[in-house]
Amino acid sequence: MKLILLAIILLSTQTLKEPDHTTSYASLDRRPIPGWFEDSKFGIFIHWGVYSVPGWSPKGSYAEWYQYWLRQKKTHGNIKTASKEVYEYHTEKFGLNNDYYQFGNDFKPDKYRPEDWAKLIQNAGAKYVVLTSKHHDGFALWPSAESDRVWGFHWNSMSAGPKRDIVGELSREVNKTDVKFGIYYSMYEWYNPLYLKRDKSKYVDSYMLPQMRDLINRYEPWIFWTDGQWDQPSRIWKSRPFISWLYNESPVSKKVVINGRWGKEMKPMKGPFVGNFISTENDGVALISSPWEECRGIGLSFGYNRNEDIKDYNTSQTLILLLVDIISHGGNLLLNIGPDERGEIPPIMRDRLTDMGAWLKINGEAIYGTRRWIEPVQWSDGRRTSGVAYKKKHKLAYLEGAFILKQTVNPDPGDAVKEVFFTTKGETIYAILPTWGTNGKVILKDMQLGGHRVTLLETGTVLKARQKGKDIEITLPAFDPNKIKSKHAWVLKL
Repeated sequence: MKLILLAIILLSTQTLKEPDHTTSYASLDRRPIPGWFEDSKFGIFIHWGVYSVPGWSPKGSYAEWYQYWLRQKKTHGNIKTASKEVYEYHTEKFGLNNDYYQFGNDFKPDKYRPEDWAKLIQNAGAKYVVLTSKHHDGFALWPSAESDRVWGFHWNSMSAGPKRDIVGELSREVNKTDVKFGIYYSMYEWYNPLYLKRDKSKYVDSYMLPQMRDLINRYEPWIFWTDGQWDQPSRIWKSRPFISWLYNESPVSKKVVINGRWGKEMKPMKGPFVGNFISTENDGVALISSPWEECRGIGLSFGYNRNEDIKDYNTSQTLILLLVDIISHGGNLLLNIGPDERGEIPPIMRDRLTDMGAWLKINGEAIYGTRRWIEPVQWSDGRRTSGVAYKKKHKLAYLEGAFILKQTVNPDPGDAVKEVFFTTKGETIYAILPTWGTNGKVILKDMQLGGHRVTLLETGTVLKARQKGKDIEITLPAFDPNKIKSKHAWVLKL
């Protein structure tokens, strides 16, 4: 009898130790996304590193790819293919004898103030931030022992130019706010000596996986945002065993959120898919059933690009309408900023974040914690344009943010516009207007007023509303800028 009891106890102990999520696709994908992510809606991406020292690329391309453009003598993006501008710029500015790796010593961010960054991000209305801990060039923004050991020279922010734990400093300051701290990590590196070998196992086992575990254990991020997955299948990256550890044993197992970039075979719209949310990039919006997040910059480049000027940056109106469009379609916006090599966030980026924060302070109720309604938007009559079609027509790699203006306030002749964006929370529907109605009226098509009342969210003013056939007709008050401080979009609460 004692032996039977002992066997039962041992079996029970083994059962308790079994991980909640094994390494199978099905098991990992069943892990629910922590609710805080879908409630947050708006985050800030930060691309910062050695590439910020040259901080240059042709307009329409990514400046954080400087090293690759330099070595390959070609550039991609919304520009002419195989452009040699980066190689020519580098030769003229720095000379051919000044290798990219010298920028590690030149990267001396004497104006990096993490407490200022954290305050700016919080005041922008963002609920989370994702910092690039390491991009494709391999330079680590934390004291990574693996970096210096594998590269054979100083190639992290503690041993090279900054002499600072950049990730740690920002993490500490962000954790003093209500913003959640997250980390970006590039799985592959262009010219890492271990990665250049045919057999990637040593790179993965002795370099990449130890770095990823180190980041998780040191900084306990709320988001772990991987990239560079497209170069190898997930079995080479050993993605599933790592995610299983992340979900079952890591110090962030219950709170962490991950994107879906874990292997080149993973096609989020087709499967297999491992991750809490689908990650799109300069793609616009789509009706996606899973949680998703669109990342894009205030300019087109993610890394600081001194070649961009005011015409290349999205306006505050564009960014607010992009946010509203994405939220109405059930997604999050991860908006990127690119500090310069000294650690200064360009004034134009600060201005944009300040404007977004001011709008969200007034209208955040219609954004945070909401979900997609039955219809995300109401279109006018005319020809509906999609971002995908626009990209193909104009042969663009990335959809530029100003496209939302064509879909709302500045359409091409014959094109329809998005007249109203919808979000919902509990019994409430929010109707977000990109324009202040037509002749003082707003028509909500195919909606029943019932016993609901309509108010202007900003002021709480009850608006006159009546059922007109299948539609609701709402009368707006005269626009008084002394009372109505919102710019670029206004919210009706039903």
